[in-house]
Amino acid sequence: MFTRIVKMEFKPEEITLFQSNFETVKEKIRSFSGCTFLELSQDKKDSTIFFTYSKWETESDLENYRTSELFKNVWATTKPMFRSKAQAWSVDTLHSLG
Repeated sequence: MFTRIVKMEFKPEEITLFQSNFETVKEKIRSFSGCTFLELSQDKKDSTIFFTYSKWETESDLENYRTSELFKNVWATTKPMFRSKAQAWSVDTLHSLG
């Protein structure tokens, strides 16, 4: 299992629309095969910066999502709202203290 972190910076006027759209797709993303966790966070100092954290069973599960119609539709809607290019990382958890 690994975590995918995506940093997105939005145009200020697009934030409400992004949040509304996320509400409509979050359950679909979370229930995609191999996804075990999904979280959306917003930066405390810059309200135009958001992060998604998703946990995936395998890299192929993430790739299947990234080539799915669901992802293509989500990204086609979300990408034009960005003020800069999104950044993404796939990371392995080394230690976790709950």
